[in-house]
Amino acid sequence: VTVPVFMLAFVVYVAFSLCDLYGVALAAVGMLGNLATGLTIDAYGPVCDNAGGIAEMAELHKDVRKKTDALDAAGNTTAAVGKGFAIGSAALVSLALYGAFVVRVKVSSKAAGSNVEILQPLTFAFLLIGSMLPYWFSAMTMKSVGKAAMEMVQEVKDQFERNPELLNPNGTARPDYDRCVAISTRSALREMIAPGALVMLAPIITGVFFGVHAVYGLLTGGLLSGVQLAISMSNTGG
Repeated sequence: VTVPVFMLAFVVYVAFSLCDLYGVALAAVGMLGNLATGLTIDAYGPVCDNAGGIAEMAELHKDVRKKTDALDAAGNTTAAVGKGFAIGSAALVSLALYGAFVVRVKVSSKAAGSNVEILQPLTFAFLLIGSMLPYWFSAMTMKSVGKAAMEMVQEVKDQFERNPELLNPNGTARPDYDRCVAISTRSALREMIAPGALVMLAPIITGVFFGVHAVYGLLTGGLLSGVQLAISMSNTGG
């Protein structure tokens, strides 16, 4: 976590010192310019992993499996690189949007109280709440993955109970793959409703009920905490 955060901080400092928020936006666009490459190398890992699984299930020669394992190891490296690009660009874009929000509020409101002041009680309180949001979001998504996995395990168990012939390696019975695919797709869509609502509704509810200063704190805490958590979970395989 240490090196990426220092690098991001250095980039933000230099860009902001030279061109203010426009410099930060340019840095974000520069990283997003590699988006196509990042998506490509990020997709390379799962392709190699699936190729290795197919080779093993097809009982191909051991040399094939060794080659796919080597490609899978390279795929893990490319996936890590892709995550780094995604996290860095997201951090810079978020910072640029946050700066645009602050500037817009200052332009829209000529009152002296429109300046950003972290040490105000409401702002400081929502700074802590905003720092908690990435962890809440991560907990919800990880819990969703567990629920979807248990649904899949239960479906496989039910199919084995309904048709014991599936356990016969020389049998001709075929599993109901469509139900497994339906469970995976349905769970992926259903379980992301709550995390998505959390991200979209948190700043809206905060702004409506507590005002602009609360949104300042919420966005600041979410940005700072989210970058640290994203890098940490990327490095630990989360």
